[in-house]
Amino acid sequence: MFQKILIANRGEIACRVIRTARAMGIATVAVYSDADAGAPHVRLADESVRLGPAPAAESYLKAELILAAAKATGADAIHPGYGFLSERESFARACAEAGVTFIGPPPNAIAAMGDKIESKKLAKAAGVNVVPGYLGEIADTDEAVRIASEIGFPVMMKASAGGGGKGMRLAWSEADVREGFEATKREGLASFGDDRVFIEKFIEFPRHIEIQVLGDQHGNIVYLGERECSVQRRHQKVVEEAPSPFVTPAMRRAMGEQAVALARAVGYYTAGTVELIVSGADTTGQSFYFLEMNTRLQVEHPVTEEITGLDLVEQMIRVAAGEPLAFTQDDVTITGWAVENRVYAEDPYRGFLPSTGRLVRYNPPAEEHDEALRVRVDDGVAEGGEVSMFYDPMIAKLVTWAPTREAAIDAQIAALDAFEIVGPGTNIDFLSALMQHPRFRSGTLSTGFIAEEYPDGFHGAPASEVLIRTLAAVAAFAATAEADRARRIDGQLGHRLEPPADWTVRIGGADHQVHVSTDGISVDGAELDLAIAYTPGDRMIAVEDEAGETLSVRIAKTRTGFRLTTRGASHITRVLPARAAPYARHLIEKVPPDLSKFLIAPMPGLLVRLDVAEGDTVEAGQPLAVVEAMKMENILRAAESGTVKAIAAKTGDSLAVDAVILELE
Repeated sequence: MFQKILIANRGEIACRVIRTARAMGIATVAVYSDADAGAPHVRLADESVRLGPAPAAESYLKAELILAAAKATGADAIHPGYGFLSERESFARACAEAGVTFIGPPPNAIAAMGDKIESKKLAKAAGVNVVPGYLGEIADTDEAVRIASEIGFPVMMKASAGGGGKGMRLAWSEADVREGFEATKREGLASFGDDRVFIEKFIEFPRHIEIQVLGDQHGNIVYLGERECSVQRRHQKVVEEAPSPFVTPAMRRAMGEQAVALARAVGYYTAGTVELIVSGADTTGQSFYFLEMNTRLQVEHPVTEEITGLDLVEQMIRVAAGEPLAFTQDDVTITGWAVENRVYAEDPYRGFLPSTGRLVRYNPPAEEHDEALRVRVDDGVAEGGEVSMFYDPMIAKLVTWAPTREAAIDAQIAALDAFEIVGPGTNIDFLSALMQHPRFRSGTLSTGFIAEEYPDGFHGAPASEVLIRTLAAVAAFAATAEADRARRIDGQLGHRLEPPADWTVRIGGADHQVHVSTDGISVDGAELDLAIAYTPGDRMIAVEDEAGETLSVRIAKTRTGFRLTTRGASHITRVLPARAAPYARHLIEKVPPDLSKFLIAPMPGLLVRLDVAEGDTVEAGQPLAVVEAMKMENILRAAESGTVKAIAAKTGDSLAVDAVILELE
């Protein structure tokens, strides 16, 4: 077994590998960029080595620096995690040449599966179902248009070396191909160093199912069930679960056997994932097609671990050390249900724009591990740390396990309510809304789920009348507690003054009359049987109803009340003493300035393209500029027609959020 492992990665996956290695009695080495000098994975490892500046191209993607760090520290193996160098054939070969074991698949398997065009040819030869499409190289946009028309719209354009949702464009028409082909090439080149693009038929009503495979160096290969990864946004997974509510035992076996056949055809060993696209319109479940094979550990591997009881990182380490698998296919069992939500630094209320900044407050839900419920948080951040524009915006992975799918989803809702992050915007409200959505809970999923259910963007999860009345009570209780505290610490108020017991709470556009006393709380004359725990200054309020159900509410003070966040939405409340409410109906609200004539950077990033010049006439919807943020290109379009009055930025500029790019007449 290895004595020391270097983890060639950062964030939560580096922490994940370090914890398993430590449990196995193996020493660890972390590497870091200047942006990660104080990161948790650096503190968690036994040793650490600086690689270079913050950009990944100058640090985590520098294979020679990582190999030098392994040599300097005496590491005898390297675990690449996912992303960065994990699927670089050249890195795996360089490790072998340096006498360091690469904890991953053999280089030839990485090469075979890393080229999306060649991998589909290999899959077809191995008897695996493949999506109809054109697998040759495409010279230019005109040829792409011709090929797409022959296949039949809609089609998907994909970077040959792509992955993780990057370098992908869906085209419904010739215009979409002309607009997106070159952007797909650029994203492929920027992210993977390869600008080749292929085109394949887009399967309508698609479900994204993937099979986890695990093999050793002695020819043993097993599949560990499937994961449902259909809930995606911009081709990036948001929610994953295992098993899939769609897959039958017969489908699981058919998919698993094809995945194993493909892995065997390329001499694969270690953990890997075969991704499939499945037609949700086919009730027989036979229409599944090979998408790609990820020759690494997947982000969503924890849900497989939770239902199988296996530690996939440990298995990868043992396989790399030459050990045979200690179990066969017949030993693999699936128990219960696991759901994973990816907590991202992005603002769902502003079109999911990336959000960066310091984690002023970071308090994840408590982990639980018992027979009826497991709550697991995989993260690589800490309070006071910074979410940087240089790396992926994922903050943490929240995983819940329970005996049933419904219980695992309910556990997600409760844990998301208790997840406290102050600083950058997050998608926690959106994730909670997904968990509550009737269509998600029914398991009727497709990769178009988010676009179909939120066509006008996300505005918070709908709240029931019961929840609104409960939040009105919570706001009044908090106001009472704050007033009581003020009475006790401010001598000018006198010692006999009691705080107001009657409040008018405006929430959801309506006023509610709330009475708070030592005997209880009533809203609009109706008594509520609630137990509320709150201390002035706290950021969380715990509410228990008469059925014993607990509701966690995040609270923030505002000028006239509180912002209460729970169950997938933030509710702004105005709380006034009931006697003063009639005189406060005309409170002046601050009106934001009109910025409709400006093109403003919606997120921090790099201005990679400017499509207009001063004096140009533009039409509504016309692309004006492209901003690259967190490895993704974002096309900024004109909101209305007009003439370009002034250009305030140039290509290559680093833009802050809300920076003005140009102004229209």
